[in-house]
Amino acid sequence: MSVVGEAAGAPRVGWYRWRICALLLAATTINYIDRQVLGVLAPYLQEEIGWNEIEYGYIVTAFQGAYAIGLLCAGFVIDRLGTKAGYAIAITIWSIAAMSHSLAATVVGFMIARFALGLGEAGNFPAAIKTVAEWFPRRERAFATGIFNSGSNIGAIVAPLLVPIIALTWGWRAAFLFTGVLSATWLVVWLVMYRAPERHPRVSAAELAHIRSDPPEQTARVPWLQILRHRQAWAFVAAKFMTDPIWWFFLFWLPKFLHAEYGLTLLALGLPLVAIFVVADVGSIMGGWLAGRFIRMGWSVNRARKGAMLVCALCVVPIVFAAQAENLWIAVALIGLATAGHQGWSANVFTLTSDMFPRHAVASVVGIGGFAGAVGGMMIATFTGILLQTTGSYLPVFLMAGSAYLLALLVVHLLAPRLEPASLVAAAAVRP
Repeated sequence: MSVVGEAAGAPRVGWYRWRICALLLAATTINYIDRQVLGVLAPYLQEEIGWNEIEYGYIVTAFQGAYAIGLLCAGFVIDRLGTKAGYAIAITIWSIAAMSHSLAATVVGFMIARFALGLGEAGNFPAAIKTVAEWFPRRERAFATGIFNSGSNIGAIVAPLLVPIIALTWGWRAAFLFTGVLSATWLVVWLVMYRAPERHPRVSAAELAHIRSDPPEQTARVPWLQILRHRQAWAFVAAKFMTDPIWWFFLFWLPKFLHAEYGLTLLALGLPLVAIFVVADVGSIMGGWLAGRFIRMGWSVNRARKGAMLVCALCVVPIVFAAQAENLWIAVALIGLATAGHQGWSANVFTLTSDMFPRHAVASVVGIGGFAGAVGGMMIATFTGILLQTTGSYLPVFLMAGSAYLLALLVVHLLAPRLEPASLVAAAAVRP
């Protein structure tokens, strides 16, 4: 039976796990609305406040630096405190930080607000991936990850539609306040709804048996140094370091690229950005579905996962032509295909962690990999700011994007040729 079919026919075993997935989707959507507000307003704020390309690069780098630090710590904290408390702490921090942008009036002020936002938002993906590992059997995880990960595209769609209207009606500060309120609202719902599957009154015995249908896994915590002794961890770290920066570039520089190259105003940015991220949303879900489809065709998990990743990587290659596209919608189509490829890639890369590591170590592995991706994001933010200030050309960044995914897949295959599970039994006895 297909994963989609299992989801549609889930009443036979219960379907509450898909409500939890919907909560993760909502959190990820809000997470990306919060971080995307600055990117949408960047052309306007650059004229309003007067920062240059390098200073904007520093503002983005402040977010990335905090995101890197937060990811390094978030996985450990969430594994320690549990999903419910860890997620709640993360979203409380990022809700307050999002609203604090409304108080900023200088480059330094925005750097401080972005740093705080990065710390809080770092908790989203480690918590969400751990939740998927706790609530879904292995065969459903890529699809569930693809669903909640599509929230990153939904958020990127909602932001350019709402933010310009809010900013032009009530001022740009109101846009940051609005997103902070969304985060706080989600927090209340999470605290009311969430319990572990074994303790949740809405989870039937049949659904719990379905969730726990995989072979039993050890539950002892594993320290980071023990995790990093395994090549499987470095495969995930390398994939995140090499490809996450491309997504950060899409988020924070696409509005500026469209404004600079095609003269789009704040309101006119909405339709092209929506088109790009709608396509990306499809890619997120299809990337997870494709791996599941390959598995149902009889492929091994290794072949299916890497086959899906190869398809996604090839979708990014044509973006090298976007920097010189004379027509706006040709550029939008090329960038949309690339963002779809990235999101399908991301759904499978995240699922690598639960393919190769037990549930109790997943959040820590995701946090370490996310740290590497955020460090890469810091590097590309500073590089892009300096590049644009000195040359005004986006071409080198698009060339990097077009090659990054194929190179990353090669590295993943070299480090984890069979995606064999990491043996953490001996390591688990070591106290962190």
